[in-house]
Amino acid sequence: QVDRSEVIKSNLNPVFAKIFTVDYYFEEVQKLRFEVYDSHGQAGVGTHDDDFLGGMECTVGQIVAQKRVTKPLFLKYGKFAGKSTITVSTEPAGGDSGVTLSRGTGAAPNPGYGKSDPFLEIYRIDDDRSEQLVYRTEVVKNNLSPIWEPFKVSLNSLCSCEEKRKLRCVVWDYDSRGKHDFIGEFFTTFEEMQKAMGENKVQWDCMNPKYKIKKRNYKNSGVVVLLDLKIHRVYSFLDYIMGGCQIHFTVAIDFTASNGDPRNSCSLHYINPYQPNEYLKALVAVGEICQDYDSDKKFSALGFGARIPPKYEVSHDFAINFNPDNDECEGIQGVVESYQSCLPKIQLYGPTNVAPIISKVARVAADEERTKEAS
Repeated sequence: QVDRSEVIKSNLNPVFAKIFTVDYYFEEVQKLRFEVYDSHGQAGVGTHDDDFLGGMECTVGQIVAQKRVTKPLFLKYGKFAGKSTITVSTEPAGGDSGVTLSRGTGAAPNPGYGKSDPFLEIYRIDDDRSEQLVYRTEVVKNNLSPIWEPFKVSLNSLCSCEEKRKLRCVVWDYDSRGKHDFIGEFFTTFEEMQKAMGENKVQWDCMNPKYKIKKRNYKNSGVVVLLDLKIHRVYSFLDYIMGGCQIHFTVAIDFTASNGDPRNSCSLHYINPYQPNEYLKALVAVGEICQDYDSDKKFSALGFGARIPPKYEVSHDFAINFNPDNDECEGIQGVVESYQSCLPKIQLYGPTNVAPIISKVARVAADEERTKEAS
């Protein structure tokens, strides 16, 4: 058990507020099981008296690809739990967009002994009020009006992708022994920083609370100006999938003689009646992951490097179901069956020439781009 929702009392159509955060790995089949109980104990605390109402299994990939999955609840031994269903929806937990803060300038006060060596630190204030250092600028030596270099930071890191999250910015006078002198600080948000986009600039008074108490006419310990801000949207793989992107999965199998005679147990193509050979293991491992993201579950399955019937000429691009008009198989199981029936009919040969199949798949992709189907 990873987590559990809150208990919703006396409700046959509960909507749970609890959000479960799951690490998502595209390259793995991540199986999940959801179980629903009628609680007889305290809220949120499981007891042995709770009645099992049904469960559902799926993969993280299925939920991500469909955004919203509704499935029937099953009791033990595969029986339906009446007409009960469970609906699970998903959203990505924070993007990876970047922000460039260009040329922050600070007018630092004279501490009374020549010019200071100012640098700036930005802290994100988290929900538990703890502070996380987001960025520290370089030190500008011997300067009361420093111009710091532009820098990039991810939006997740800067403000957890929440524009109104508070940020604390502190200006220090650098000291080589590490005992930096506090010049002043100010609070802001990413929402406020965005006003620096385009021709505008944003400025903040850099305040030192100690001086504010001591000096009656104290205004600030200098001003920090943000001259420019740019937002760079970085699209993650998840963004493409949740935007409706489908993956067209094509299998190409190497039937060259270097794999060894399929009748020999040392061959990667060994026809083993008791367990899958190396090619089948690889095919299922990769295919089971990709099939969650392909709506029609039809996979082109091709072979290269073999002599094929009826003339037994070498081919570097043939359909393993021997249907030149339609090389697609139904699901990964269809590819497995076509491979198993094709293997005894061909002669492993050579050379290892992958280019024809890569060119063929590239042409199909280019055609889809022209027809705009891939959008």
